Amino acid sequence: MEAAVSSDGESAGELVLRAVALVPWTRYALAALALAAALLYRFLELHFLGDLLRGLRGGRVALTFHPESQVYHRVVSKCRSLHGRYLATPWLASPHLQTLFLSISGRPPSFTYRRQLYTVRDGGTIALDWLLASDLEAADVESCDESISRDDSAPLLVVIPGLTSDSSAAYVKHLVFSMASKGWNVVVSNHRGLGGISMTSDCFYNAGWTEDMREVVNFLHQKYPEAPLFTVGTSIGANIVVKYLGEEGESTPVAGAASICSPWDLLVTNRFISRKLVQRLYDRALAIGLKGYAKLHQPVLARLANWEAITSTVDTFYRKCSSANYIGNVSVPLLCISALDDPLCTREAIPWDECRANKNIVLATTPNGGHLAFFEGLTAGRLWWVRPVSEFLCALRDSSYMHRQKAQEHGLHSSLESSIDKTPYVNFMEDGMVAAVTNDGPDKDDSLHSQIVSEIELNDGMVAIQQNEHTGEIQNESDSGVGDKNNSEGNVASVQGHEGNHKQREEPEANNIRDAIAPVRRSIHQITRSQGKSVWLLAYIAVVTSWPLLGALGYFLFRKRFSNSMLAKKPKKL
Repeated sequence: MEAAVSSDGESAGELVLRAVALVPWTRYALAALALAAALLYRFLELHFLGDLLRGLRGGRVALTFHPESQVYHRVVSKCRSLHGRYLATPWLASPHLQTLFLSISGRPPSFTYRRQLYTVRDGGTIALDWLLASDLEAADVESCDESISRDDSAPLLVVIPGLTSDSSAAYVKHLVFSMASKGWNVVVSNHRGLGGISMTSDCFYNAGWTEDMREVVNFLHQKYPEAPLFTVGTSIGANIVVKYLGEEGESTPVAGAASICSPWDLLVTNRFISRKLVQRLYDRALAIGLKGYAKLHQPVLARLANWEAITSTVDTFYRKCSSANYIGNVSVPLLCISALDDPLCTREAIPWDECRANKNIVLATTPNGGHLAFFEGLTAGRLWWVRPVSEFLCALRDSSYMHRQKAQEHGLHSSLESSIDKTPYVNFMEDGMVAAVTNDGPDKDDSLHSQIVSEIELNDGMVAIQQNEHTGEIQNESDSGVGDKNNSEGNVASVQGHEGNHKQREEPEANNIRDAIAPVRRSIHQITRSQGKSVWLLAYIAVVTSWPLLGALGYFLFRKRFSNSMLAKKPKKL
């Protein structure tokens, strides 16, 4: 088929080219700029046009809570910021721009910390940076000798920063200054090896490491018993705070807490930051920060071994350390704030149902905000999330709903927690046990296994010495480890004996039941072997698992007898 030609003998393609050539080049430049702007708008996830269409009112704060939550009805209901809207700074109307601006500048308030070095039980050093309410009134903090007295009743706030962040981070300073200006005494508990402090032990912090927070909280509570103790965690620090609260339950001295931009589920978050191009940039930025941390403490890191085992257990590490697993046991009034456009902690990891089921938790989400940013105002001089946190903590302080510590015996988390929470570097044994990699590094699997077994046997009867700045307290971790182990084995034996008695009556049915409870018995055996201190826990498991066993045996034993009796009572047809 011949191509169409004009009266002048030109083809259709030539006519199109001539028409294109007649359009001024400036029009093409404008079209290219418009296309680039549209792509950039989508890539940066800008929402300025959406804000403009809403009349620059911002997005409404959504609250998730239990309908019968007194924390919401009596405390959060008084927080105006949580019942309003959040409007991002117009020239930072993007989660990426907000997060980038926070890391570059953040415009933090200017003040000076007081530093206190605290040594934990394993020899590690934590820098505690203080800002007292009285410091804001003094011109020179270093020349001010005033400190907190033991009987001071002013509320005390402990801040746990995020990954590779310390007390000098802009968002930390915004929070610290805001609370100190309201009469609170604030202390930032820097992670090990951060804040300009060298590593003094072979243990590093990680997203699930709660022991440092536990020691710091107990130390501060003992030193200042009259001061109500609160805590705020940000990013990875928020994961640590929520996990700690879930582990401690009612036994924590913390009266109230807040979680800001928590990753919640570390495995989901890890998958998220590897999904898109822009998230991969964040992943690389985080890696740069961690490499700097590793380079700073290279002499200590160089002694660690078996790096292949570390990388092979990363998913299990993420699962064990995720705070979403501990929400149900949180007994402290807890405010959680997250942005739905957080470029690091995805909304997919937020445990909506778990937060709604716990009466102590109120979850506040905003459409925008980025990661720990939430800039507001034309000058971006304020972080929005600082205001609701301040309102929540102050309202909780003035209410009767602060958590009161309840003395409890050895907690459930202490007897069942795995070694994965005791160091960021782990190995897996063939029997499923999770064990920490030691300093010298294992050369053979047999030597590693024997070393771990010896550590477990030592823990059964060891006496731990807890030291702090003023006193040394000796706490007996196990009154009778050997006796507990014998009792534990007796519990397992009683279950087996109970099973054997019924086997003589109904051997086929008993065999089926024995196969059914075999996994439970193996689990009890593993718990008994790894921790010989939880006699009451094992007794509880034995009682709980016995009811289904007795019910099943009763059903099989009396089924035929019951059927025969029913047939005997049924009238026969003539």
